[in-house]
Amino acid sequence: MIELIGRSKRKTVEVAVGMSVLEHALKHDVDWGFSCTRGTCSRCRCLVESGMEHLSEPNEAELDSLDDEELEQGFRLGCQTKVKSDGTIAVRNKPYF
Repeated sequence: MIELIGRSKRKTVEVAVGMSVLEHALKHDVDWGFSCTRGTCSRCRCLVESGMEHLSEPNEAELDSLDDEELEQGFRLGCQTKVKSDGTIAVRNKPYF
């Protein structure tokens, strides 16, 4: 299960391995900020509250957009972070603005 916590909506849904956090949010009508889907605008920045072990490792776009401290705190880009295994995951949309 993945709990998606958007700006005003919260949903817990079945995970689809291989889909990104943003794709999950869009599929299930959770209000998640985004603009580009390429990892350059950072509007889809999110905080992984639990289940990081079920998500892909940060890719080059995330390493370029997020600083080391953000990554250590659990921040990721929703458009780049893919579910790699089934498990319990909770992710909150936390854009810069």
